[in-house]
Amino acid sequence: MEGVSVTIFVTVQKIYYPFLCVMGIPANLFTFYMICFRNCGMSNTATVYLSCLAIMDTFYVVWVILLDLTLTFWMLQPFWHLHPWCAILAFLQYGSLYSSSWIVVVFTIERYLVLRSTAVKQHLSQSFVTKLTCVTIVLVSHLVSVPTAWINIVTPVNLTIDGKNVTLPRCLYRNETYATVVVWITTFLSGGIPIVLVIIFNYLIGYNLCRATKLFTKEERRVMHGKSTRGMLRRTILLLGTVSVAFVVLSLPRFVTYCILRTNHNNENFNRNDYSLAINVAGDLANMLQNLNSTTNFLLYCMVSRRFRRELVHVLTCKEKALELSFALTRTTPKVFSVVAHKASASSDPVAVVLTNVKQMT
Repeated sequence: MEGVSVTIFVTVQKIYYPFLCVMGIPANLFTFYMICFRNCGMSNTATVYLSCLAIMDTFYVVWVILLDLTLTFWMLQPFWHLHPWCAILAFLQYGSLYSSSWIVVVFTIERYLVLRSTAVKQHLSQSFVTKLTCVTIVLVSHLVSVPTAWINIVTPVNLTIDGKNVTLPRCLYRNETYATVVVWITTFLSGGIPIVLVIIFNYLIGYNLCRATKLFTKEERRVMHGKSTRGMLRRTILLLGTVSVAFVVLSLPRFVTYCILRTNHNNENFNRNDYSLAINVAGDLANMLQNLNSTTNFLLYCMVSRRFRRELVHVLTCKEKALELSFALTRTTPKVFSVVAHKASASSDPVAVVLTNVKQMT
């Protein structure tokens, strides 16, 4: 890739990342509202996990895509290239990345355990347990990301701006053994291990569902689970499977290219911005795919969940309020007419009372 191709590729990235911010942040926040405050046919645990995922994806879009990949192109001296914001931003970026990845992993494991054990299902189906689990994931993720605050360093860099040479501070990667070790660990904690666990437990979920289908007839499964419970479980597993597949497909290329870059090209003389090398182009494309993963859940829910689509249409068309008003009038009107009819019948058809066996007073 040379000349015009390089310019086009860089221009595509300058357009692509702002587009992700404009679409991704409102989509994630709207997804949070839909899951938490609308009846989308999800279980309580799915509601908590997916709403937490929407919030952490929003933070990831802000810290990584908006600040680090969008505004950097448009601002001469961003504040996060200064101390201590350079370290703080790295900490927040990896904390949100860990949180998003491990929420998907824990949700997948939880669905597998629910299928395997009734006792575990009763314990994990409590909203308090799920909320505590999500809070723990977020706190531990940010705690583990503390060492990443020292992988970058603020360094003065000579730049040419409007034909003038200026020296500005830049938050750059610290080329030391400590930074290399931390980056390798974070690569596996945020990509390698979560991807492997999601693949394994989704396979186990599918295996158990197929096994249950073969062991019991349709009537027996209906008696064991009930129609509503079975439908909710099916919808939850379908949503989980969609989110898991998207996570693996969009995250795996970045994990592979990052491992190649850190293994074969981990030296000071390697120019990461040299797009004549295929690995640099592949690495940037892989980053674009992984960042897309934090903005697509809204579309995934619309594709696989009929209840989500229906609630979305109700919100956008204000149809829900019209239905509630119509239902209220339908319930109230017959009662009013029944009361009026009752009063009319009572007045037009008086009841005659006859007293018998009354002792006369002397």
